[in-house]
Amino acid sequence: MIAGLLFLAFVYFVVAQAAVLRSGGQTAADAAALAAAQDARRQLRDGWRAVILDPDAWDRFLQGREYDGGTACESAAQYARDNGATMSPSDCFDQSSEDGIEFRVRITTTGTVGKSLVPGTEGEHAEATATAVLEPLCSFHAPDPTLPPPTPVTPTPTDSATPDPTPTPSPEPGPITGLVCDDVEWTIDPEDPQLPDAAALFTVRLVD
Repeated sequence: MIAGLLFLAFVYFVVAQAAVLRSGGQTAADAAALAAAQDARRQLRDGWRAVILDPDAWDRFLQGREYDGGTACESAAQYARDNGATMSPSDCFDQSSEDGIEFRVRITTTGTVGKSLVPGTEGEHAEATATAVLEPLCSFHAPDPTLPPPTPVTPTPTDSATPDPTPTPSPEPGPITGLVCDDVEWTIDPEDPQLPDAAALFTVRLVD
């Protein structure tokens, strides 16, 4: 009876070690998935800033279509390593979903169950998966023009044969309206653009 109780105690000890390892692995997977989504979010905002004066190019950034998935997965792999796990490039991928863009990762812990009195368990690693979603919060609809286009003016001929050397100044670009982020309307001043931060453009969260 004593031997049986000792064996059960050893088994419970191994199970506890495995549970701790599995918990650490899940933490690493969660961190990696979030890192991939956050890296993609950073890329999208930086890309949007680069085309801020071209509203026709905004949608591909605001809707999450213009980022490098490989770079996002490299960030995920770094976070996995920082949390005691490994992740191969094939263990990270992204795909569209109803909520936005999903980043799925699978990790393997670098640590094992460790020394154990139960044969065959000491070298066991833990595996875990996690999924983070990058959800767009903004939409852009260019406002309809309210004024008709200006009527071309035919220059009046003058007696002088020399054209006027003074060029006609180009009109200053006006504010860009039509951007709404999470029910908040934004007006972008081309001369001094005050832009929403990355968290206002996209939300990043873990999903089951």
